[in-house]
Amino acid sequence: MDSMISAAARALAAGDALTALQRVALRDDPPALALRGIAMAQLGEHPRARELLRRAARAFGAHEPVARARCVVAEAEVALALRDLGGQGQALMAAADTLQAHGDAVNALQARLVATRRLILLGRLGEASATLAASHAAGMPPRLPAPLAAVAALTNAELALRALHIDAARAALQGADNAARQAGVPALLAEVDRAHALLHQPAARRLGPGADHLLQLHDVAALRASGDTLVVDACRHGVHAGGTWHTLARRPVLFALLRAMGEAWPGDADRESLIATVFRTRHPDDTHRARLRVEMGRLRALLAPVAGVEATARGFVLRPHGGRGVAVLAPPVEGGQGALLALLSDGAAWSTSALALALGDSQRTVQRALADLEADGQVRAIGQARARRWLAAPLVGFTTILLLPAAQPIP
Repeated sequence: MDSMISAAARALAAGDALTALQRVALRDDPPALALRGIAMAQLGEHPRARELLRRAARAFGAHEPVARARCVVAEAEVALALRDLGGQGQALMAAADTLQAHGDAVNALQARLVATRRLILLGRLGEASATLAASHAAGMPPRLPAPLAAVAALTNAELALRALHIDAARAALQGADNAARQAGVPALLAEVDRAHALLHQPAARRLGPGADHLLQLHDVAALRASGDTLVVDACRHGVHAGGTWHTLARRPVLFALLRAMGEAWPGDADRESLIATVFRTRHPDDTHRARLRVEMGRLRALLAPVAGVEATARGFVLRPHGGRGVAVLAPPVEGGQGALLALLSDGAAWSTSALALALGDSQRTVQRALADLEADGQVRAIGQARARRWLAAPLVGFTTILLLPAAQPIP
C-alpha cells in the first residue's frame, strides 16, 4: 500500500473525510475508489459513495477477495444509511465469512454488525440476536478500534432497548459512550447521546380509571415483568400476564374489544359503547349484537389461560386470573400510522419499498398511508420516481421504541 493510500485510510479512521479526499481525489485505482467511496459516505453523499464502492469492487475482481469483501461491507453500510433494506443479507454474510477466513476479524465483525442493525430495523429481533451471537462465536478481535467498539455497543443497546431489557441497555450504552469518547468522532457521540435520551423520555401512557399518566421505558419493562398485573399493550397489540405473551396484532377486532374492557376495568364495558368502538356504528341492531357475542366468544377462548370474560347486565367485564390487576398501555402516537411514523421519526430518508419491508405490508398500503400523512403535513417526500424518499420531523419529547415493528416480539 502506497503512502497516499495509507494517509487517506488513517484520515478516514479519524473521521476526517476531507483530508482523505485530498489524498485520493484524482486517482481511479481500486484502493483509491474504495477510499473515495467511504469518504463520500462520511460526508453524507450516499448515492455517489455507493457508485464508487461498486466500481471499486468490480475493479478488485475475484482475484482480490478480501478487498472486494471490504467494498461489499462498506456498500452495505451505505445502503443501511439510505434505508435500502432489501436483498443484502446473503452477500453481506458471505463477505463476513470471507473476511473471517482471511484473518480480517475486525471487518468481519463490522459486516455482522451492519447485518444485525439491518435486521433490527426490519423488526426481526430474533434473527438480529442470532447474528450478534454468531459474531461472538466467530471470535472477537482481541482489541477493537474505538469507533467499531462504539458501534458494537450501540448495536447491543439498540437490540436490548427494542426487547425492553433496560439494565442490559444501560450497560451497553455506558460502554458505547466510553468508546465513542475515546474515538472522538462527533457523529458517534451524537448517536450515543440520542440513544441515552430514549431512556428518559415517555414511551407510553397507562390508561384506566384513576390511572392516566406517562411511563418511561423502564416503567413499562417493570410493569410487563410484574406478576400481579395483566397488561393490555396497545403499542405492540397484545396482552402480557407474568411471563406470558399473547399477540393480537392480526386480530384488530378482538384487540379493540380487549382494550375497551381493559380501560373500563374493574367495571364492565357496556354493549353499545363496544359496538360503537369496534364496529364503527352509532345505531346498532340485532346483527351487531350477535356479532359482538361471537367476537367475545373468540376473545374468551384466546384469553382463557390468563383471564376470563364475563357477561353482565349491561355488557362485558374482564376477570384476570390469580387476582391480577389490569393496566392498559397506550402508545404516545395514536392512530393506524403509528408504526410508520415511528420508523420515519429517526430522521433518515426512507423509500416506500423499505417501509413496506419493515412493516410487513404491501407497497400500495404504505403509499396510501404516506399520502394521508402527507396531506396532514406529518411527512414530506423528496426526489422523484424510484429515487423518492420520505422524511418526517423527529418526534420530540417521547420515544417511539414501543411502536417500532417487531416481527418476533420478545416479552
